[in-house]
Amino acid sequence: MALMKDKKALICGVANEKSIAWAIASKLKEEGADLCFTYAGDAMKSRVEPLAEKIGASLCLPCDVSSDEEIDGVFKSIKKEWGHLDTLVHAIAFANRDDLKGSFLNTSREGFKLALDISAYSLVALSRGAAPLMEGRKGTIMCMSYLGSEKVIKNYNVMGVAKAALESSVRYLANDLGPEGIRVNSISAGPIKTLAAKGINKFEDILRIVEERSPMHKNVTIEDVAGTALYLASDLSSGVTGEIIYVDSGFNVVGV
Repeated sequence: MALMKDKKALICGVANEKSIAWAIASKLKEEGADLCFTYAGDAMKSRVEPLAEKIGASLCLPCDVSSDEEIDGVFKSIKKEWGHLDTLVHAIAFANRDDLKGSFLNTSREGFKLALDISAYSLVALSRGAAPLMEGRKGTIMCMSYLGSEKVIKNYNVMGVAKAALESSVRYLANDLGPEGIRVNSISAGPIKTLAAKGINKFEDILRIVEERSPMHKNVTIEDVAGTALYLASDLSSGVTGEIIYVDSGFNVVGV
């Protein structure tokens, strides 16, 4: 169908071939998109550059989202090489491991600041850089969230607060950018065995509970999330903005 033919997509957050961002990138590429990957630091560079080469991404750029200078550098490079941008995929989150176990009450001030900066404010900063390159192109911005943004998930702690801020940011950004024809949405994915998930204590328990109690009695895959991402990136969702779309086998609708 080539739903993304001639579209340019910036993918932030690829870690490995089991990451949600990789699945999204693969799906967009399959549908005709040209890709740009980013990485933070030399350690991630050694992981991401081979993946960018493997998938045929045109650009692979350094971007520590805690640095406004590096964010500016990404969009300057995209403007120089492409001239415009159609899609931004934000799949970035981080919190100190010690803040993802025990009591949320014990979250440190610095840990709180770090989680909110990397996991939530980065969407604002990246959107600010992307928006001028999306003018007149019906641009799309999306990020990845989780049910811990609105419900208490044991050991998710400060990341749940960061995801709540992320989802609220989606709504405010959708309002700000709507007049420019730019849509902003979030995917709230069910638990998936990714590198990031390994930092959550007793993650296997969460997977088991979702399989037992969700309406579909199964956990979702990165491919499930990628399909929804393609929908949000394409004109199929042309009337959708400011939304949090759940891809979690329906677990979010279940009560007792």
